[in-house]
Amino acid sequence: MHRKTITELAEALHQKECSCLELTRYFLDRINRYNPALNAFITITEKEALEAAQEADRAFQQGTAKKLTGIPIAHKDLFCTKGVKTSCASKMLDNFIAPYDATVVSKLNHAGTISLGKTNMDEFAMGASNENSFYGPVKNPWDLTRVPGGSSGGSAAAVAAHLIPAATGTDTGGSIRQPAALTNTTGIKPTYGRVSRFGIIAFASSLDQAGLLTQTAEDAALLLTEMAGFDSYDSTTVEEAAPDFTKTLNNSIHGLKIGLPQECFPEHLDPKIKTVIDQALRQLESQGAIIQEIKLPHVMMGIPAYYIIAPAECSSNLARYDGIRYGYRCKGPVDLQDLYERSRAEAFGDEVKHRILIGTYVLSSGYYDAYYIQAQKIRRLIKNDFVKAFQSVDAILTPTSPTTAFKLGSKSKDRVNMYTSDIFTVPVNLAGLPSISIPAGFVDQLPVGLQLIGNYFDESRILNVAHRFQQATDWHRQIPKNFE
Repeated sequence: MHRKTITELAEALHQKECSCLELTRYFLDRINRYNPALNAFITITEKEALEAAQEADRAFQQGTAKKLTGIPIAHKDLFCTKGVKTSCASKMLDNFIAPYDATVVSKLNHAGTISLGKTNMDEFAMGASNENSFYGPVKNPWDLTRVPGGSSGGSAAAVAAHLIPAATGTDTGGSIRQPAALTNTTGIKPTYGRVSRFGIIAFASSLDQAGLLTQTAEDAALLLTEMAGFDSYDSTTVEEAAPDFTKTLNNSIHGLKIGLPQECFPEHLDPKIKTVIDQALRQLESQGAIIQEIKLPHVMMGIPAYYIIAPAECSSNLARYDGIRYGYRCKGPVDLQDLYERSRAEAFGDEVKHRILIGTYVLSSGYYDAYYIQAQKIRRLIKNDFVKAFQSVDAILTPTSPTTAFKLGSKSKDRVNMYTSDIFTVPVNLAGLPSISIPAGFVDQLPVGLQLIGNYFDESRILNVAHRFQQATDWHRQIPKNFE
């Protein structure tokens, strides 16, 4: 059963080939068997999942089952989930039980999906390797000595090892797409404002966006259709109903113009990765797509701009963790100042502290104009580059990551090297565009991801291209040998 996609599992449930309870138990057994090696889950909600499965079976008996009723999923551990620990992989929130559901969680619950647990991540979504977790690093199912990418590494590893058919994630600078590329999964980041951020513990509010990690683009389209849409609790969501993203999946891509930004294919790009991308391009061309070079002149300025804007927003968002209202509190504080200082010092990890310090610095008097304002100007230039490019092309294609999965610990002491892991993904967040990473092949038995970027609110287009590519290839069907 674990080899089946969500589409196939839904069909099996509706054809009564298995019950929701049987399916839930099957995936819970896989999680309990394989998670100790991967560390992909922080919390496994077995009791709640089995109760939900019984309720789903009753819906089938009563004829009220929906398309996704009974489908097991998992949530990244920064989506508030009522009655369940929501830790953000931080000591700061190790004791926090969410009192309500995030909008994404409630929408997927309403669609009939069953959550089996909360997945591991980089602390407060800050990282590109999933090594910055209070609960320890997540391992890549393709090679347990390597990282799965971050910050949604737990979700990616769980889907790649087929412990779960799909999982939610968040993407601030590539935190869905980069782990998708490194684990051979499909990861989509919608347009900023397409999916509600209500109930998602914030890192950088103008960049964070909820999305998905799945086996296929078709599965992503199914789930995104349920997740997307206006939310009165989130003023940044768009006031229009989301389309059914599955309706255009099978459209022909003949005549579709796909832009290749010269800046995203530098001379130092690993030639083996470039070969994989070239083969993917030929596959798309064979279906009638037109490939043409474009220019995004400011795109390589994305990393320095991002690592000013994101820490600035993080320093503001994380100010609420003061040891008083909720979360971790130090023992025996001598006064209020000591309470603040020790609670934060003891509960935040090194990467989070590093980003808070950078963010506070660039927002401080005398440095705000020199750093933060300049970064926002670069952000606008990057957005303008994309707007101009989409006047001549329908989609943009790049590698997702400049490397395959790297060894655990190999970049943890070199932050600049670590940050460049997101060099092709960060500009998309700065511009607020939709993007998807799909499996494109392997280099030295490690996955390579292909990134497709769409125009604003044109998720249907990139899902269509991704689906047509996956119909013609089987890279997304490959499973790590120890998890078959």
